[in-house]
Amino acid sequence: MTKVIATLIAGLFATAAFAQTPAATTPATPAAAKAEAKETKAAAKAEAKETKAEIKAEAKTAKVEADAKKDVAVAKAEEKADKADAHAKATKTKAKAHAKAEKAETTPAPVVTK
Repeated sequence: MTKVIATLIAGLFATAAFAQTPAATTPATPAAAKAEAKETKAAAKAEAKETKAEIKAEAKTAKVEADAKKDVAVAKAEEKADKADAHAKATKTKAKAHAKAEKAETTPAPVVTK
């Protein structure tokens, strides 16, 4: 029985709380409404500025990263070209030495007479 009475009293308090109209839902004066609107507008502007600054910073970071990747790619390409040039020079030098050696084997030494 005490549980039933406690439930009825709790229900009474709950319905009384919901039956009241909240006083803060509508502004009391138009001046207060204007002030609140100004605050909201200022907050929205500040948030937009902050967001714009973040986007710019991210764009700059992305650009720097892209430039760095491009520099690395250029350096790798130059290194590859240098290796190719060195290989070509080495091959050319080897070919000349080989041709010289071959020529020395095929031509007889000149005879010197006194």
